[in-house]
Amino acid sequence: MPEFLARVSFFSYFCDMDYKRNKHRREWWQEHHEEKGLERHPSMKRRKPSHDYSSRCIYMITLNTVGRRPVLGTLRAGDDSHPEPWLEPSALGVKVLSCWQRIAEFYPEVKLLAVQLMPEHMHGVLFVTRPMSKHLGTVLNGFKAGCNKHSREITGGVLWESGYNDMILKGEGQLERMKHYVHDNPRRGWIKRHNRDFFTIKNDVTIGDRQVATVGNQFLLEHPWKIAVRCSRSIKSDEAIAQEVERFMAMAADGAVLVSPSISPAEKKVMRAAFDAGYPLIVLLENGFSPLWKPGGGQFDACADGRLLLVAPWPHHNEYKKITRGQCQQLNDLAREIASL
Repeated sequence: MPEFLARVSFFSYFCDMDYKRNKHRREWWQEHHEEKGLERHPSMKRRKPSHDYSSRCIYMITLNTVGRRPVLGTLRAGDDSHPEPWLEPSALGVKVLSCWQRIAEFYPEVKLLAVQLMPEHMHGVLFVTRPMSKHLGTVLNGFKAGCNKHSREITGGVLWESGYNDMILKGEGQLERMKHYVHDNPRRGWIKRHNRDFFTIKNDVTIGDRQVATVGNQFLLEHPWKIAVRCSRSIKSDEAIAQEVERFMAMAADGAVLVSPSISPAEKKVMRAAFDAGYPLIVLLENGFSPLWKPGGGQFDACADGRLLLVAPWPHHNEYKKITRGQCQQLNDLAREIASL
């Protein structure tokens, strides 16, 4: 049985994430949970214990407003001057952007690479170009203090909730992907607001005698022709895998919805090819959805287009786990059950 880590969903695995890109995340969790023995509830604000936050490094930072209040601006549809949906900053949002740009005045070691406001949060990418005498948290606390001063003047209250989320960018291509993600936030936010049903976690969906959670186009369950993609792990040669891809792609081209947890190498290739071709898919996941979970990368656009449904038969778990043979069998059984609906 392959030792895939379940927190990295099968769908994400065959779409646009690989084992090496997630190495730093696995190490982070091992340090926090296996060695430090911390509680296993979700938190995006823990710092990585072995990392020196005053050292040279690139970070993506996320800050949320208190109570998720949408006080930083308003999402607008695309227009002649903005080909994509964009965020029009509020008076407070303008002050926040000004405070962000002034970080380098106080900390010349910090180079600002990207920033994007959303109504209730902000993302920023910054580069600590050389070792600092201060912790990254000190830098961000100064920025937040300046914003809070303006917030008290404009709204009468504090702007930011305590803490911050950081992602350490070390992997190949991570910086460009995160900069794209940051700048793409208004488009994604606009799509979510106008396609809410495709992005809502539904925890009470019944399939046979099972209760599952879903995200995406639930109408795919009612499609009259659904095919469970099941390929033996003994299929290993490129030629044999290509034959499986061709077989299932032909059915997808004829209108079938492919259903799979994407476990074996051939199944991954089939589902990847179908996804790239824009065919509708139902993908089964070992790990469930955390309360604030949202699809990322290509999954996001696929959900917005109504051509993807993610199905999770088990609750969310925050720690990494290796999927068991029994779970693989249950996921394949569920795929066949969905295909028979």
